[in-house]
Order: sequence, then C-alpha cells, then structure tokens
Amino acid sequence: MRFLREFRDPQAAEALMRRIRKVADSLGDISFMEVCGTHTMSIYRYGIRHLLPPNIRILSGPGCPVCVTPNAFLDRSIALARLPDITIATFGDMMRVPGSTSSLERERARGCDIRVVYSPIDALRIAAQEQHRRLVFLGVGFETTAPGLAATLLDAQRTEVKNFSVLSAAKVIPPAMQALLKDGPLQLSGFLCPGHVSTVIGSRPYEPLVNEHGIPCVIAGFEPLDILYGILLLLEQVSEHRAEVEIAYRRAVRPEGNPKAKSVLEEVFIECDAQWRGIGRIEGSGLALPSTLEAHDAFFIDVKVEPTREVPGCICGLVLSGQRTPLECGLFAKECTPETPQGACMVSTEGTCAAAYQYGWIEGE
Repeated sequence: MRFLREFRDPQAAEALMRRIRKVADSLGDISFMEVCGTHTMSIYRYGIRHLLPPNIRILSGPGCPVCVTPNAFLDRSIALARLPDITIATFGDMMRVPGSTSSLERERARGCDIRVVYSPIDALRIAAQEQHRRLVFLGVGFETTAPGLAATLLDAQRTEVKNFSVLSAAKVIPPAMQALLKDGPLQLSGFLCPGHVSTVIGSRPYEPLVNEHGIPCVIAGFEPLDILYGILLLLEQVSEHRAEVEIAYRRAVRPEGNPKAKSVLEEVFIECDAQWRGIGRIEGSGLALPSTLEAHDAFFIDVKVEPTREVPGCICGLVLSGQRTPLECGLFAKECTPETPQGACMVSTEGTCAAAYQYGWIEGE
C-alpha cells in the first residue's frame, strides 16, 4: 500500500540506523522527547528504542490529550452525567478513564445517558434530534481535533441548536513543551514534534523553543522510517551545535500549517490557562469558549462536583512529564492493566503505559 510499504522498508531502516550510529558515536548521552501519542505507540510497536545506540534515550511526553486531562475535568463530567436531563457525548477513549471515585463507563452502567460519538458533529445531530434534553460534548483534544469542535460550535450557533453544550478541555501543545523546559528537571537535547498537530499549526509555533532554549525540534511522521529519520535529523543538529525547526514530514506539514483550520480556531476559542496532569497549570495552553458562546458553555451548568483525589501509587503524572517510565510504577501490569486501568495512561490508545503494556513491558524498555 502506498505510503506504508515505502516507510517500513527494512533495508532503508538499516541504512538510517547506520547513519544514526555514526553520528551517535561522536556524542555523549542524549535524551530526546516525543510529544505525540501516535509517536509513542509507534516507537513501542516497532521496537525503535531497542534499535538505537545505548547513549540515545527517547522519553515520552504529554502527547496524549486524554492522558493529560486532569481528574477534576472527569469529576465534573461525571457530575453532569448524573443530572436527570443531561446527555453526555464523548470520544470512546474517555469512557474508562478513572476519575476520583468513578468513570463514565461505570456511570453509564448505572443508567446515566452517556454516548460514544466519533466527532462533535455526531453530538450536534443527537442534540438536534433530542431537544428535550441538554447534550454536553466533552471537548478533549489538541490542535488536531479542536478545529472540528470549533466548526461544530459555529454550526450549533447558526442552526440555533440551543441544547448543545461543550465542556472544553481543548489544549495546545507548544506551551506545554515550554513548561517542560522551564520548570522540569529534564535535560533534553531535542524534541520530536507531533505530526498531526503540526499539520494544523505548522512549524512556526516551535520557533520560540529554538530561540529561547536553543533546543532542536524536528516534526516527524509516524511510520518507522519517519521516526528514525526524525531522530537522525535531531542527532545531526546536536552534533553540529545548531538548533532549528526542521520538517521531516513534508508530505503533510507546511511551515504555515492549515490556514483555514487556524482561522476557525481563532474565530471560536480564546486562550486560557489550563491544568495538565503531571505538569500543572500552564499559562495560555487551554482553549476556552468566549462570552459570545456562553449559551453553549457547559462550565456554566450549575452542578456539585466531588473533591478531586488521585489513585494512590499511580505515577501517570511523572510518566507524562518524562520523569518516569511505566516500568517504574508499582501498579504497572499488576493492579493496573488495560482491563483494570488505574490511570489515564493505561486507558488511552495513545497512552504511554498502554503502549508499554502492549508492546514493550515484557522485554523491558
């Protein structure tokens, strides 16, 4: 299949590995971070960590929107679901994420009206068909899915579907990368930047990371050769003592990104501070609804939310900030499995713990 076989060719991979080993031989210990959940899954799936020289370490960062969504958001969503006239619509990944004392899956089993949808447009259709109930869509995602949510809100306003609301936990990636460099204990040598997000925002939003911190950034695709090529470009920047934003995924990413998608984001959302699991509150990293869309903002629904607490022993936050690996968690593959998840990182299809459990934990990282 075109664009699959070409990017999984073993001979091409070996040629890239020879170049990677040659550059790595001249360097000391190097730590790169990927900040995309699809990169995380691919790196584990194809055993890329095991292919790299021992002095090259790849850390997984906060690249999974479901994982970085804090318990307080889950607790509010569950509290809303318990109201008699509310229907919750959500992407499937959110269903099994544990909140402080429950999950959306458990609440649906208890009789709450919670439905899995594939897009916010599906949720808007449900609201239009069932106007006797208020529908709340859980707007969890990064810049990749946020334009679709923005367009749906404009459509709801245009068609006057007044019972459609959004509980926004939409976030943007570059401020989180800044926060990891400013406040975190990591000694990173470069970022493997997210491919999907970059198709929307382009390469320019990463330039402050280069200018302020002198850290190399490479935008990569998701196939094995994409990732190996991205790592090679990062290593070459380090070895040549330079820092740039390079696009290694030119079949999908342009420097300016997607102007139409960015335009609808700017039209609908306003920047706000947002809470990230494992990192804390990050200035300007959230996307909130403006006052003109207050009628569609589910944060204005009056509901009592239980006090937030975390699962004892779960280190999802440390995993998301690159400070720990799944194997360093005492719950991993014991109390915490895909069947009995204790933290968000084991639930999401883009979660680091889920990837490690499925592809990496038996052999070790």
